[in-house]
Amino acid sequence: MKLNRKAVKVAMAERELNQKELADLAGLEKTTLSCVLTGKSSGRPETWNKIAKALGVSVLDIVIIED
Repeated sequence: MKLNRKAVKVAMAERELNQKELADLAGLEKTTLSCVLTGKSSGRPETWNKIAKALGVSVLDIVIIED
């Protein structure tokens, strides 16, 4: 599995959240969130869960399941 960065960005836009706001809601450092959203880091499942919870979506809505 990997994070679907596009889905996260769409959800952020729908909620009118910037990276700082999402990071605060998710309990993450802004630099951590930035690295995940730019693809510099794949992030960990725990991080994906925090992002999903902050966005009010299921983690399955923001990940891509690969074979």
